[in-house]
Amino acid sequence: MNSKYDKTMSITGSQSRSKRKSAKRGRKRLLALVIAVAVGGSANLPLEGPLEAYAALLGGDRIMVHSNPLLIDGVSKAVPTANVHGDTYIGLRSLSDELGLDIGYDADNQTVLISGRGRTLKFEIKQENGAYLLNDQLIYALPIIIEDDSTYVPLRFFLESVGYGISYDAALGMVGITTIKENPITFKTEQIAEANEGISLKVSYPQIAGFANADIQQKVNAFLKKEIENHVSADKTMLNKAAADNKQWEADNAKIKIPPVSLDGVYKVTYNEQNRLSLYIDYYMYLGGAHGMTERVPYTFDLTTGNLLTLQEAAAGNANYVSIINNEIMKQYKEDGLSLLAPFKTIEPERPYFLKHNGVVIYFNQYEYTAYASGMPEFEIPFASFR
Repeated sequence: MNSKYDKTMSITGSQSRSKRKSAKRGRKRLLALVIAVAVGGSANLPLEGPLEAYAALLGGDRIMVHSNPLLIDGVSKAVPTANVHGDTYIGLRSLSDELGLDIGYDADNQTVLISGRGRTLKFEIKQENGAYLLNDQLIYALPIIIEDDSTYVPLRFFLESVGYGISYDAALGMVGITTIKENPITFKTEQIAEANEGISLKVSYPQIAGFANADIQQKVNAFLKKEIENHVSADKTMLNKAAADNKQWEADNAKIKIPPVSLDGVYKVTYNEQNRLSLYIDYYMYLGGAHGMTERVPYTFDLTTGNLLTLQEAAAGNANYVSIINNEIMKQYKEDGLSLLAPFKTIEPERPYFLKHNGVVIYFNQYEYTAYASGMPEFEIPFASFR
């Protein structure tokens, strides 16, 4: 274990993107820790399926398990760990005993359901594409691995999905898992979906519930609903034009068949603490060609007013927030060896951002500074940097 793990934890981003990007990003991860915990108990899960589907990435090797200390809410726990080609995985059953999560196995449908902290995470044992249902929203991450009747899921994806923070204590040389004290709200997934000849559209977005101030809850929900509807309406114009152009192209070229154009939107709640709520929606649009493009739209709300927070407000009002962020971005991308298509100089004063448990996150859009295969590099600037 070393500081490289800490740096990687700060830079690597959301795994709830398209399947293609998730797999690419996963193979590039430099994380040194894989936390592996046996499923055990009555949920004896089969070996076939996921392990075979992941064989190409694993290279046919077995997971090498070791026992290392892990801090869970400040208490050291000895857990089995392993390094799986640089990817970080965590097992289910034993960890649930420590975190208080409920894990159920439906033998008939061969699905696992994890519930707790106002969330449900569901996946099929025989998944081959890293598909999960988080609060009924379909999202993608690295696929599970099953070996010796133990089920493993991606560490960061799993913990952030169920409301836990991840940190690294350089002095102790230990990774920590922290139970986040969240605002007392829950999330319901709403969808806008359409399907017709040549066009597929499915966008998920959140609506909050259970908040003490009903007026602010309604204000946030109405704002999000209108934002998503406006975005989808604008994108449908492009979809319709592309579908018509593709149809004409196929008519003029009998040997060409173009897949349907599509728009897929998924959301991720990244911060729900201290009377603030931060989330983003990733819109993946495919209009034809080799691949589509993802547009990320973030929102950060002040739950005492229901208003959006500016980047400077999120940075504790620090007048030098732009230069502080610039310095951190340059430091992090150089340490990570990230190759840029153009020199980075500065962010815009109102640069899109979102919050995570430990800081403000700035990200590069696809092709903005990096190649498509790099996805959207993220740079987490600790809150302490602005104080």
